[in-house]
Amino acid sequence: MKFTRITTLTTVAAAALALGALAATPTLAQMKSDGMKSNMKSEQTVTVGGAPMYPSKNIIQNAVNSKDHTTLVAAVKAAGLVETLQGPGPFTVFAPTNSACAKLPAGTVDMLLKPENREKLSAVLTYHVVAGRISAKDLMDAAKRNGGKAKFKTVEGEDLWVESKGNTLTIWDHKGSASKVTIQNVFQSNGVIHVIDTVLLPS
Repeated sequence: MKFTRITTLTTVAAAALALGALAATPTLAQMKSDGMKSNMKSEQTVTVGGAPMYPSKNIIQNAVNSKDHTTLVAAVKAAGLVETLQGPGPFTVFAPTNSACAKLPAGTVDMLLKPENREKLSAVLTYHVVAGRISAKDLMDAAKRNGGKAKFKTVEGEDLWVESKGNTLTIWDHKGSASKVTIQNVFQSNGVIHVIDTVLLPS
């Protein structure tokens, strides 16, 4: 009787331990989720608009989290450019902040966001995009090779100019207005963003 009782207790204890081990073993879904979180934490991020910008995410996925770029994101959506900027690219985007957009004459942003002005809005936005992943160093090197200022063709088709002085980059548009790069090298899975303080305008 004692032997039977001991055997029974041993079996129950073993079963309890097995159940505990199963409960402590993470599921495949949990392992994947934890792995993704770990990878995101280990990425070298840049904070823009109060949010970390992850190099593993594309331009749109990161931009929508920046509190400083809500106007830009709204404009990209209104112009129908979301799918393009989620594509493989790569793209170099000079991204004006909300403050930069607020410098435009009163009513300009609202006017551009109207459906009938979609083509004009698209032209302004694509004037902020250059094909390729062009880092701040690339921009500086190009400027130095050309006497301090280099010309780049935008996706819109017209040129803009990048001036380098020390570690400061200034972008000049077709109208002769200057915009300073305030945050450099915000790398994305499909390109790079350089944050600017003034909207660039094509001719």
